Amino acid sequence: MSQHQSPVPQLDLAPKLKRPLSLWNPLDYLRLLYWVFFFPQALQWYVETFGNTLVLKGKMTWQTRWEWLRQNPIELHFFLQGLLLTVITPLIVGVPLQEIGIPLNGSYVTAGVAFGVAFGIALSVTGGVAVGVAFGVAFGVAFGVAGGVAGSVAFGVAFGTVLGVAAGVALSVVLGMAGGVALGMTGGVASGVAGGVVAGVAYGVASGVAILRPESWLLNLPLVLLQPQNERWRFSRLTLLPLIHLSFYLKKWLQQDWERGLDNVNQLLKYTLQFIPVIKAVNHVLAETPPEEVICRVTKLAEAPYDWDLVYFVSASLSENIKSKVVAGFFLVPPPWKRQIQARLLTEPRTDTPARAAAAGFCHLYKFEPAKAAEAFAVVRFLPDGAELLTLAETLTAFYRIESLDDLALIELPNPPQEPLLRPATWKAIASLRRVAEDFRAVRGSVSRSIRSFALNRALGELKSILDAGDCLPQAERKLILDIAEALQELLLKVATEVGEISITEPVRNPYVVGDPVQGRLFVGREDTIRQLEELWVLGNQLQSVVLFGHRRMGKTSILKNVANCLGSGVKVAYINSLNLGDISQGVGEVLMAISDEISRTVNLPPPADADLLNLPTRTFERYLKQVEANLTGGLIIALDEFEKIEELIEAGKISKDFMGVLRGMVQMSPRIAFAFAGLHTLEEMTADYFQPFFASVIPIKVGFMEPAATGYLLANPDDDFPLDYKPEALDLIYELTVGQPYLVQLIGFGLVRRYNDQVFEIGHPREPIFTVDDVETVIDDPEFFTRGRYYFTGVWGQAAQGAVHQQAILKALAPHPEGLSLEALAETADIDETTLGEALKTLTRHDVVEEKESRWQIIVELFRRWVLDYV
Repeated sequence: MSQHQSPVPQLDLAPKLKRPLSLWNPLDYLRLLYWVFFFPQALQWYVETFGNTLVLKGKMTWQTRWEWLRQNPIELHFFLQGLLLTVITPLIVGVPLQEIGIPLNGSYVTAGVAFGVAFGIALSVTGGVAVGVAFGVAFGVAFGVAGGVAGSVAFGVAFGTVLGVAAGVALSVVLGMAGGVALGMTGGVASGVAGGVVAGVAYGVASGVAILRPESWLLNLPLVLLQPQNERWRFSRLTLLPLIHLSFYLKKWLQQDWERGLDNVNQLLKYTLQFIPVIKAVNHVLAETPPEEVICRVTKLAEAPYDWDLVYFVSASLSENIKSKVVAGFFLVPPPWKRQIQARLLTEPRTDTPARAAAAGFCHLYKFEPAKAAEAFAVVRFLPDGAELLTLAETLTAFYRIESLDDLALIELPNPPQEPLLRPATWKAIASLRRVAEDFRAVRGSVSRSIRSFALNRALGELKSILDAGDCLPQAERKLILDIAEALQELLLKVATEVGEISITEPVRNPYVVGDPVQGRLFVGREDTIRQLEELWVLGNQLQSVVLFGHRRMGKTSILKNVANCLGSGVKVAYINSLNLGDISQGVGEVLMAISDEISRTVNLPPPADADLLNLPTRTFERYLKQVEANLTGGLIIALDEFEKIEELIEAGKISKDFMGVLRGMVQMSPRIAFAFAGLHTLEEMTADYFQPFFASVIPIKVGFMEPAATGYLLANPDDDFPLDYKPEALDLIYELTVGQPYLVQLIGFGLVRRYNDQVFEIGHPREPIFTVDDVETVIDDPEFFTRGRYYFTGVWGQAAQGAVHQQAILKALAPHPEGLSLEALAETADIDETTLGEALKTLTRHDVVEEKESRWQIIVELFRRWVLDYV
């Protein structure tokens, strides 16, 4: 904002009352009378501010409304104050009039009061307390006083006053004038005498004048002209006639600060009847808005308008709509003529400018017309955020057209837009709707009772979350999305009783992964390890190098291959399996060549030439890392799996002993590049001479067994369409046998599915699709189970031959004793001295092979104990 521009004022046109009205304060009755005739918008404000904001739903009766009033004293007192005011005011006003010689017709006074009371009570029941008080007092006082003085002419004044004051909408001027003139003409024709014509015309003129309230406009005029800087004089509560310069000031405010200007616009719509100047100002500013800012401004306009007609008339023509209402108000014009005239008027939203098209789109969403919204947003799809709005409308159109479960199963949706998003709350709800469709496909396509039930409950849970969070959605699409969610909820509840009735008719595809790294939904149970890596690689100030260690088949490779999915787009992971290096012959250059190739695929940057890496490996790789760093938008993790291979290459003389020191220097070269090693050992267990440089540079993270809950989840939910289930006792037994060792868990699951398929489809023996304890015991008692798992068992056994001596002897001694041995008994059985035994037990404990429980040493994994007992 430039210095010569004054700040945009913050209008506050609401009443300044700080307390509820009192039944015993006469001044409060005067305040209420003033509100009814000169500030009717305050009535609704009063109820919203001090009353119960709960909206009553459903059909209301006299009894239910009265009971509600009894439970809400503010509304009850307000209602009683309105009735008292309706009765007392005509009497108080009538006495002075009679004293000065103005005759009153007592029957008109009585009839007007009675009609006002009855009308107020009726509207309080059907339309709310504020509406009942407004119309009841206005009718009672106006008819009682004015009717007693002047009869039929005053009836028109009273009727127009009520319509113009209490209705509070822009087009009431048209309805009131058209209705007044038409009734006046009708009255004149029907009477056939001059008096009838005069009375009818008088009624029409009076009602129109009362609605326009020109006296209020005239009172504001000198104040505006004499004190133009004092903005409050511009905001009459009653007149529909545009106040001088109001549109000009609104334009200025909107141009200076669009959001503050819209706040003032909503204040005017809520507390005045200056609808036409508001529409004029908003349309003028939007017409001058650069195209790239149009959608942003119209979106702000549609966020929380006090009156959605504001958004509607940004797109539709106000003058054409007024003409249409005037035509509809002439009672003597035949309906076919009316329809012909109205058909020529362009009253629908227009899309001939970007602002009109955007506003039309939001209006159509608000009116449950997403297909029309898509047509409108298509006009602005090339503007910033226009494509998102088009996709939004198309997506909601697809969901809104769902009429049956078949439609839900076959729904085709456009791809969601990329972040950042203009309407994130809406897209969160749409993401839930997408998951509902996916879950229903699982319900429709799965033959598993448990999976179908799980998917159905998950879908219903998603819909409940949408309905519970409805208040967070933007106004334009809120009701539409909630309507879609309720419709889908009703459809899904109809199939709730049918879940699980489909039988398995073909062999079950085996979803368990044995030996290969686990990726996707099967990767579960490592939340603690992933959380540690996120803290080091996402939340920290710089990337930290780590070493993941644990015995074979524990899931280290799966962690490295899945961690990139949890780090977001800011950190990339280049995975290198050291076992693929093979028997290299070109030294360090060949190792760095393999690492460079994987980094190149990850960051999409060409690697150095092979000749350069072979001739000058260290310097070439350092330069390449600097190039990589310069092109990174976040960070890079170089994941080196099975890193014991590096030690083998050093021991074999294939690469120099200072290779690890070289890598350490490269890691410390940049805070945006780090290494992740994965292997059987910590670095301290490696040959200290050449791994020593890394001791202070990496953080060790142990990869141990899975928790019972993660083990059960992996078994019961290997993929979305898994049709089989487990008895809880079977899951407990599997955990007792494996202690959550991922490879063995997958191996047992694999064997159970094979057993089921063999029984049902090879032998033809029907059975329940639920695994029991007997099934688990049958699988692990089969010698083929240990043959299939030999890679794990021999790997752990082979690891026990490295490092501290006599580890294998200890395992042989413990194998016959599932309950374990005391330290003394173990030393005696294995025939090992106490010092050597202690060192071996430390190594086995560090590698998660044995543990001490209640002063007894035992093998941790029961299946490994059985393998040692039977196969070693």
